[in-house]
Amino acid sequence: MSILEIHWMKYVRATGLVLALTALVCGGAITRAQSKIKVDGDYAGTLGPLHLKLHVKTDAAGAITATLDSLDQGALGIPCADFHLDGLSFTFAVPAVGGSYAGSFSADGNTLAGTWKQGQSLPLSFTRDKFVPAVKPSRVDGIWLGTLVAGSKSLRVQIIVKSDATGKEFCTLDSLDQQMFGAECAQVQFNAPNFSFDVPSVHGHWEGKLVDEKNLMGSWSQGSPMALNFVRQLTALMAAPMAPPTYDAAMPPVSAAELQSVLDKDLAEALASGQLAPGTGAGVSIGVVEHGVRKVFSYGAAKPDSIFEIGSITKTFTGLILAQLVEQGKVRFEDPVRTLLPAGTVEKPAGAEITLLDLATQHSGLPRLPTNMSPANPENPYADYDAAKLYAFLTKQGVGKPEKTEFLYSNLGFGLLGQALAVHAGLTYPELLKQEVTAPLGLKDTTVALTAEQQTRFVQGHNPAHRPVAAWDLGALEGAGAIRSTASDMLTYVEANLHPEKLADGNAGPGATMRKALVQQHVLRADAMPGTRIALAWLFETETGNYWHNGGTGGFTSYSFFNPTGDYAAVVLLNTTLGSTGSFADRLGTHISQRLAGKPAISLAK
Repeated sequence: MSILEIHWMKYVRATGLVLALTALVCGGAITRAQSKIKVDGDYAGTLGPLHLKLHVKTDAAGAITATLDSLDQGALGIPCADFHLDGLSFTFAVPAVGGSYAGSFSADGNTLAGTWKQGQSLPLSFTRDKFVPAVKPSRVDGIWLGTLVAGSKSLRVQIIVKSDATGKEFCTLDSLDQQMFGAECAQVQFNAPNFSFDVPSVHGHWEGKLVDEKNLMGSWSQGSPMALNFVRQLTALMAAPMAPPTYDAAMPPVSAAELQSVLDKDLAEALASGQLAPGTGAGVSIGVVEHGVRKVFSYGAAKPDSIFEIGSITKTFTGLILAQLVEQGKVRFEDPVRTLLPAGTVEKPAGAEITLLDLATQHSGLPRLPTNMSPANPENPYADYDAAKLYAFLTKQGVGKPEKTEFLYSNLGFGLLGQALAVHAGLTYPELLKQEVTAPLGLKDTTVALTAEQQTRFVQGHNPAHRPVAAWDLGALEGAGAIRSTASDMLTYVEANLHPEKLADGNAGPGATMRKALVQQHVLRADAMPGTRIALAWLFETETGNYWHNGGTGGFTSYSFFNPTGDYAAVVLLNTTLGSTGSFADRLGTHISQRLAGKPAISLAK
């Protein structure tokens, strides 16, 4: 996890709805018919997990322009066209992503309700920001830039502070090098010279002093405090424009036997001067199966039997463990997680409480990470987060389930699920993983702790600058991302998911329930991101028919999918973490899926 714990959401995709709206910038004159409402201003809205801002302006001639930003990811530069304001109706198109918006303003212009269409239609409404700025800004109002340093990592942090007409202070935080913009602050307090604020989305806190008109000095806390000083700036730094994705021409559906030769051409530029170029240390192992034909191959610094950290794909294994234990009658989906933990760990809440199914479908309401993480080594941030710390967090947080829960990706939730199932079974998580999944499926290189021989095949991980980094250990949150594996083992795993009916029944034990458990795991149980539903950990794309999950650690990224309708599946394992343009493993995995389906494939050139 990054210093600010602002890890790009694991579901950033190379194509489709989520990336298409990561930060849309819409510009151009709007055809304007008779309209008596004043639409100038800033409007906020959400589309699934994405927080959007719509900025509407009218020039002296009456022409209207607008920009649309996605604050969660900060990529800019996707042009819009065909704007039209007719009375209260407002429409525009985004040709680069094949999207369009149609909505209507309220009579006072304070709300805009409508529909975003990009393959499917989704409701999208905006509310006007009614902020009234102070006539005289406070001494701390303005744009401030600082650098947060921990170990070998350095991040530029920008805050924008403003006060309203009542004197109340507001601010937003940008992590510029992580392309994260507009994180809302809370509890913003300025009692000269003291200044402080929280950033709830990353469980962070800053406090310090306004030393003079140009300098704020203080510390950032996200567990342990780190120095973070700010210098006043005249203008804000913005995200570099992100070009819309380009696509390689479609070809007839590629077979598993043909895929490597196709990828040799599609990856040529990446291998020569891009993500997999000599000198980067990068290597990727790929496994593909299509109509029963298996192929495993590699590029760069990797070999077909290289071992990688698979990160959050671990969650699908934890989901399968749960399905196994349910099929064996040892737990039920509706069991409160509290009842599987050591007695007295956390009190029974007064109302509804978090169940095992809530955790497995990312609908528990728990935050992405616990607030009491204070890593001794930021390069291996989960290593010292043990069961005692997890239970201490739960004691304070409680296990009550919010009245309304929506999809909220939580490493904490899946870590808790893995821990609870292991405690209930009287085993460690690695022991339970072996008993319920890897042994029955014959996955000999899929494990948490490596043997001496396996360690010789464990490839070096790299940060976005292609510098070697330490491996990760997940402590009490192993169920969220601790597994290491090979492309061959992972291909066997996704092939079992693709065809549970082909597994031989075991005579007893976990092997006897594996087929039913896999089928149970694939049942779609809740909504996730736009255009996506969730089973037990696996996400399902309604447009492609793919079940998929990806992962990322400090030095690795991964992507896996299987498509029962097309009878194909693949896995991509890369020894480089995600950077400012997202995950290359995601792009490669999506490219492979598109090649297998015979569709235009997102370019791998950059």
